[in-house]
Amino acid sequence: MADIQIRKVTANIGAQISGVDITKPLDEETAAALREALNAHKALVFDAEGLDDEGQQAFARSFGDVTTAHPTVAAVDGAPNVLPVDSERGRAANHWHTDVTFVLNPPQASTLRSLTIPPYGGETLIASSAAAYRDLPESLRRLADTLWAEHTNDYDYAVPEEEIDEEQAAQRAQFTSIKYRTVHPVVRVHPLTGERGLFIGGFAQRIVGLSPGESRKILDLLQAYVTRPENLLRHRWSENQLVLFDNRITQHYAVDNYDGLPRRLHRVTVAGDVPVGIEGKESYSIQGDASHYTTVAA
Repeated sequence: MADIQIRKVTANIGAQISGVDITKPLDEETAAALREALNAHKALVFDAEGLDDEGQQAFARSFGDVTTAHPTVAAVDGAPNVLPVDSERGRAANHWHTDVTFVLNPPQASTLRSLTIPPYGGETLIASSAAAYRDLPESLRRLADTLWAEHTNDYDYAVPEEEIDEEQAAQRAQFTSIKYRTVHPVVRVHPLTGERGLFIGGFAQRIVGLSPGESRKILDLLQAYVTRPENLLRHRWSENQLVLFDNRITQHYAVDNYDGLPRRLHRVTVAGDVPVGIEGKESYSIQGDASHYTTVAA
């Protein structure tokens, strides 16, 4: 087993990991130790000097089967499990979200690896939805425990038409080329730790049983607890880094503050299970088949 050093970055989320060479296969003890660290800290930062796409996929497979790159967006050429996160391919993902929650079993974990970083800006914010849930007043927590939300990739992004160019319109058309609608618990129980977290974010568009206007007020209220500064890791990228975060109990946001300069990351995600609410009920799909994208984790 590697001599792992774990340096906590903030009180509620994030740890810097050293003593592990992630360019080499992980033994079972090391993988288990990293899983334990991920459960505790929600997001882990590694030195990834010498890691390529193949190595990133091998590292991700230490935590389970990997998904293909995305249900609708094209992968890196020759690497069907790798999604390019590239400033030259359109707008930054500058909205809070949990990866691919519009499918029945979103990824359990995501890895991001830096290839090209701008000289300033371009941070990734990662929020602990477990800390957010703990922050809720008891009366609001009891309400959230009862709610279910519909997540979809097909919604009004509220971007003025005059700001959308032809390329961006084509990218949006690709993103929604298969339309997904899935209902998840607003409070998800983590399958490994039993922690409760707010499972919402940008793809959550409507509370079941409420109008769109009512839904937005409640989702915005809950989301404000997720994005409290105390619950955030603000990761300033260096080249050749990898960040692993638990997609079951975090949200993230790519800060668009680098003047359109080149910024490229590669993402590989680990297949997840079907979310479960506090009463043991599972999420359910309304529209869209994602079997080409991900298996269901055991």
